[in-house]
Amino acid sequence: MLIEILYPELCNLFGDTGNMRYLKRCLPEAEFAETSLNEEPRFVSAVPSLIYMGPMTERAQERVIERLSPYKERIAELIDTGCIFLFTGNAMEVLGESIEAPEGKIEGLGVLKIRAKRDMKNRHNSLFLGNFGDMDIVGFHSRFSTAESEEPGFAAVLRGSGINKSAKTEGVHKNNFFGTNLLGPVLVINPDFTQYLIGLMGSDKRIAFEETARAAFAARLKEFKDERRHLD
Repeated sequence: MLIEILYPELCNLFGDTGNMRYLKRCLPEAEFAETSLNEEPRFVSAVPSLIYMGPMTERAQERVIERLSPYKERIAELIDTGCIFLFTGNAMEVLGESIEAPEGKIEGLGVLKIRAKRDMKNRHNSLFLGNFGDMDIVGFHSRFSTAESEEPGFAAVLRGSGINKSAKTEGVHKNNFFGTNLLGPVLVINPDFTQYLIGLMGSDKRIAFEETARAAFAARLKEFKDERRHLD
């Protein structure tokens, strides 16, 4: 089992490196390959069990677009054929059609039909409660951008904001591509989704620290469902 982590030297904000640190505890037998900016991604010649990329600064987004540009057809192919991706924070924006920034429009890779818009004077911070299939999803937003999307959403919004303030869904779920603005780290705080993702990769392993993870999730879920608790 190969899990490729793209550009961890740049894509490491908000403690989201915890996603892969936790997955390593869940899947100790897997190979975790960290691909740096100056390396050819492993997905060019192989099909990883999971390709992960975390959140980055807005300036770093342009560098990542530049580095991934030669491989955009390969990325599209992998998504179309069911390769599993998890992109958190603003990572999925680099795969979109464009990012509208104060200094001008930045062309994305065009793999996903999403268009992001930055507002660097207003950071959006909020809590999120939603569901993916029959499982509850919780998380946190901390971002300068919103997006318009023609792709299927990841999580239906129950409380909090989606991919934009009026959207009824958060993130993108296309085949086995999971793109979400949610932070947390999302795998650490969502044991049901993590267990689902591990199964999707073909493993029957149980998540690490399961009893503790589920107890923490239950407490957080109770808090986020409490109508007295404002999520925005």
